[in-house]
Amino acid sequence: MGALDKLAEIRLGTSSFTAAGWEGSFYPKGTKSIDRLAFYAEHFDTVEVDSTFYACPSPRTVEGWALKTPLDFVFSVKVPQIITHEKVLVDCEAEFKQFVETMGILGGKLGPMVLQFPFFSASAFKSQSAFLDRLIPFLKKFPQDYAFAVEIRNKEWLDAQLAGVLRDFHVALVLQDQSWMPHPNELSQRFDPITTDWTYIRWLGDRKGIERVTKSWDKTVIDRTNEMSGWVDVCYETVRRGVKVFGYANNHYAGHAPSTIRQFRDLWREKGLPELGKPQRKRQEGNLFDL
Repeated sequence: MGALDKLAEIRLGTSSFTAAGWEGSFYPKGTKSIDRLAFYAEHFDTVEVDSTFYACPSPRTVEGWALKTPLDFVFSVKVPQIITHEKVLVDCEAEFKQFVETMGILGGKLGPMVLQFPFFSASAFKSQSAFLDRLIPFLKKFPQDYAFAVEIRNKEWLDAQLAGVLRDFHVALVLQDQSWMPHPNELSQRFDPITTDWTYIRWLGDRKGIERVTKSWDKTVIDRTNEMSGWVDVCYETVRRGVKVFGYANNHYAGHAPSTIRQFRDLWREKGLPELGKPQRKRQEGNLFDL
């Protein structure tokens, strides 16, 4: 088949660029922590930064991310939990402004900013409508020059009404592979879950279930072949629509996030689909994780 340049782009990476167990299974043994991001960027062209969920990093830290990565590298970042979980979009303008301005240091390397909301009980929001009454005014504050995605964990809220709101503001609905959330194929039977000209996928899995098996994150412990084959099909149909895909694997999905992305690429290739792009390596010597 032809090259992927006739389709929309697919960016694939992991949630965080380091984890316990990755030394020796992804990073060469002895790799210094200061060198890990640069090595990661030789194998992936994007990363989802999980640490920003816990606090806004310093400008110096963000400048370091930019300096250690190629020009075409993309950082997707999670909006701090003080905004999504603690203040839940109320009286958090200062925190949101600080975060956006700090992430803006990345310039063209800044990808989507993700608002990951928790599961809300009825004591927090009696209904989806009540949540949207809170969300819509906040969406109106989004600066137009940036990309945003929203992750919802109340599965009954995932419907055409929510999708319509996000579509109005050109915000992506996060698509999840999580044990208790619906798959995009299920959602598509009720509404179109693609809400802008790009989409955002998170392969999350069953956190509690996999932690009963492992907490080392150095190898695959759950066979996700069937699931990932289905996701390859979803992504291919998505890029055929002209919709760009950002996809990120968590260690909790199968046990080793880099291997999950390698499996996606292998399955894509086995299906005879157009070749996926690869990051440009600077180093010439062999390594543990050739994609």
